[in-house]
Amino acid sequence: MVKDGERAARPRRADARRNEEALLDAAAEIFVTSGVEAPVRDIAAKAGVGTATIYRHFPTRADLIVAVYRHQVESCAEAGPALLEESATPYAALGRWIDLFVDFLVTKHGLAAVLRSDTAGFETLHAYFLERLVPVCARLLDAAAGAGEIRSGIGAYELMRGIGNLCIGAENDDRYDARRLVRLLIAGLRPPQ
Repeated sequence: MVKDGERAARPRRADARRNEEALLDAAAEIFVTSGVEAPVRDIAAKAGVGTATIYRHFPTRADLIVAVYRHQVESCAEAGPALLEESATPYAALGRWIDLFVDFLVTKHGLAAVLRSDTAGFETLHAYFLERLVPVCARLLDAAAGAGEIRSGIGAYELMRGIGNLCIGAENDDRYDARRLVRLLIAGLRPPQ
């Protein structure tokens, strides 16, 4: 006889994982354009599933928000090494990763605002964010510095925090282009000529 704990430990089917990823990607896109309070039916339509499917996976909006946050952190973390492998230079990989990070931050600010009411949960997610993404950014910075494409001694946490600060409020002001300012910041990492 199989116990409940053993059943839960079984790996999920590949199609179930793909469906959940598609759902989380759709939710993230909808959250960027319509905010985290967007109707579940909009997320379901974007993902090509019924609303019951969303509620089966994520019984509450908070569950969905946490899952989107974690999914985006993992996507950013996995992208770093892949970009280093496929980009022409480490600096190009860093720039592409920063673009992904900015996309994440735009969504994250809306997610964070909703999650702040659960201080312990928010702190756990923030620690997870730092644990997964700071080493990825550090690896990209080290590679670009090692290639002589940027100044050495730039801290990953410091850079990520600066980028985060440039992104705050960008979603609420059409006159403010955070992505342009982040590109200027990244260009400023180059060594003096």
